Amino acid sequence: MSTLSVLILVPNAGDRLPRCLKSITWADDIFCVVDTRCDDGSDAVARQYTDHVIAHEYVNAADQRNWALPQIESDWTLVLDADEWVSHELRARIEAILKDPDARDGYNIKRYSYFIGKLIRYCGWQRDYNVRLFRTARGSYLKKRVHSKVVVDGTMGTLHEPMYHDTYRNFEEYFKTFNRFTTWGSEDLFEKGQRARWSDLTLRPVAKFIKMYVLRQGFRDGLHGAVLSGLGAFSVFMKYARLWYLWHVADGKPRTPGEALGDEDA
Repeated sequence: MSTLSVLILVPNAGDRLPRCLKSITWADDIFCVVDTRCDDGSDAVARQYTDHVIAHEYVNAADQRNWALPQIESDWTLVLDADEWVSHELRARIEAILKDPDARDGYNIKRYSYFIGKLIRYCGWQRDYNVRLFRTARGSYLKKRVHSKVVVDGTMGTLHEPMYHDTYRNFEEYFKTFNRFTTWGSEDLFEKGQRARWSDLTLRPVAKFIKMYVLRQGFRDGLHGAVLSGLGAFSVFMKYARLWYLWHVADGKPRTPGEALGDEDA
């Protein structure tokens, strides 16, 4: 039977981390990489479940995981966030894969997510599959600040047995992530030389709302769906507004990302 390590990035998440860790105590190794800025005792919580806890300066998720992966000695790696957990059905499926000599090299896993206390069934979240399980030697993350995905060198499969994700429980949590992701997203585009067009600031956000609320049936999630779709549209607008700002701040000359955004947004 192949061995499995679970890689978890640990921010300030002491209240959520136990549920995550309890769901994967059956793994051969749990590797927790703690953000050096963590100050809520999450590192102590992690040590209640594993001795494999290392603090490392956080730049972005992709860099953090690419730093950690070469240190993993297990045959397989399962990647989780501190606010995610594995269902009993997914555990059984993964254990079967570990015993299967003909298993694929990586797997997309179905993810169900909560938003402010409600399990979201629509808004496009019903199509949420992420590459989270892969042969350790065959996976690495793209050098991208936002929503970086692991690239697996080999064959891929899909697991419909779900993992769960407790996203934002209040607007303070949402906008903390919102500011970081829209900043990083604009920086990624800026470094590629892309500029914000009028359609990016007007049509693209509207299209995002229509896609989430109408085409992806977010209206079936009630007011949660309306709020989530509106926030999705606003997120798109702010990413391109920040991109516009990078190119046009002050005298209109291009700035480096950190120089244009300032310390408060970087």
